[in-house]
Amino acid sequence: MRLSALTSARSALRMAPRVELYTAYELSPVQEKIREANKKGTYGAVPKRCVVTGGLGFVGQRLVETLVERGAEQVVSFDIVPPPANVWKHEAIKYITGDLCNLEDVEEAVKGADCVWHNAAAVGPFLPKHFYGNVNVLGTKNVLEACKKQGVSKIVYSATPSSRFTCSGDVDGHTEADMPDIPQESYVAEYSATKAEGELLLRKACKNGEIMYIAVAPHTVYGPRDNLFLPNLLEAAGIGKLRIFGNGQSRVGYTHVDNYCHGLIIAEKQIYETSPHLGKFYVCTDGATHPHPEGYSIFWNELNEAVVGMGFDSLYSKMALPYFLLRIIAAICDAISAVTGKKLKLGWFTLRMLTMHRWFRITAAQSDLGYQPIVSYKEGWPDTIEWFRNKWLPTFDPSTASGTTGGIAQQTVDKVKLQEQRMKK
Repeated sequence: MRLSALTSARSALRMAPRVELYTAYELSPVQEKIREANKKGTYGAVPKRCVVTGGLGFVGQRLVETLVERGAEQVVSFDIVPPPANVWKHEAIKYITGDLCNLEDVEEAVKGADCVWHNAAAVGPFLPKHFYGNVNVLGTKNVLEACKKQGVSKIVYSATPSSRFTCSGDVDGHTEADMPDIPQESYVAEYSATKAEGELLLRKACKNGEIMYIAVAPHTVYGPRDNLFLPNLLEAAGIGKLRIFGNGQSRVGYTHVDNYCHGLIIAEKQIYETSPHLGKFYVCTDGATHPHPEGYSIFWNELNEAVVGMGFDSLYSKMALPYFLLRIIAAICDAISAVTGKKLKLGWFTLRMLTMHRWFRITAAQSDLGYQPIVSYKEGWPDTIEWFRNKWLPTFDPSTASGTTGGIAQQTVDKVKLQEQRMKK
C-alpha cells in the first residue's frame, strides 16, 4: 500500500486515541475462544483475591482479564496511570491508581491478597536511566515489603530472559540451566540489570523464609493490543525505513500474550511451603507450535509477513543492511544518545536483539509448572496481524512517524511523566 493510498484510507476513518486502542476489552477471534475456555474452567481455578501490578500494561491488562475470566472474585489492577474510559468495567475488577515507588500505595493495593503478580516494570532500552532503578528495583522492594507487612505470602514475578543474556554469543535453544545465573558481571541493558536486581531481592527473601515466589519470563511477547514490539517495527516499515539486518536468518522464539498469562497463573499453583520449585526461574514461549517445532521462527520471515499484511512493501524487495555497517551506525547512535540524552532506536541493544539467535527450550516450565501453550503460534500470529490490520493500521500516520527515535508507547510516556512529577514533590 503506497503512503498516499494509506493516507486516503485513514481520512475515511476517525483516528482512535492510541491509549484507547490498546486498552479496550475487545478481544480477537482467537482470544474470544480462549475467553470461553477460561470461563468453562478448562485451565483450572485461580485464587479468590488477586493483585496485578502494572495492571494497565499490555500483559498486565490481559492478565487481569484472564484472572476474572477464570473466576477470581476480586482482581486489583494497580498502576500509576488512571484507567482509561474504555477499560473492562467488571464488578470483580478494582482499579487502584498509585505509585509503585510509594510503599503506602503498594500496601493498600496488596491488602488481603492471596497472591500478587508483580508485572509492573520499566521495559525496553528507551527510557530515562533512573526510571529503571525506580520501577524495577525500588518498586520490587516495595512489593516485597508490602506483602510482608500485609501477610501476603505468594508472589509471581514477571521476569525477563535478557537478565541471563551475555553481552556476546547467541541463545540458541537454551534451557534455563544453560544460561548464566544472576547476578552477572555485566548485562546487555539497564532494563536487564535492574530486572535481575529486583529478582535477587525476592530470591534473598525467599531463602530467608520471608516470602514465597516463582519467576516466569516470556520472550518477545506479541498479540492483540501490543503497544511496543510490533508497532515500532511496523511504523518503521510503513515509512520505508526498515530493512533486514545482517543475513536475516535470526532464530527467535515468541510468546503469545495469552500463553504468558497462562504461564504466570499456573505458576501460582506451585507456590507452597514444601514446593521444590520456589525461587526458580522459568521461560514460557509458544514452544513446539512455532514454524520450526524445536521452538523457534525465522524472525525476519515472520516480521515480513506482518509488514506485507499491513499492505507495506515486502522487506525482501529491499537491500538488506550488512552487519559490519550496522555496528558502525549503532556505535554512532549510542554516542549521540550519550551526549544528547535523546534515545535513538538503532543502538547496540537493538542491533543485538535483531541479529542474535534468541529461542529457548521450555522443558522446565512443562515439567515443573505443567505449562503448555494454549494458543498456537500458527493461530496466534495471523490473528495478531489481522488485529493490527483492523485496529492499528487506520491510526497509522506516516507524516508523524519517525522510524528512528522514540520507541516508547504513549501509555509508558504518561507513566514516566507522572513519576517525574511525583519525584519533584
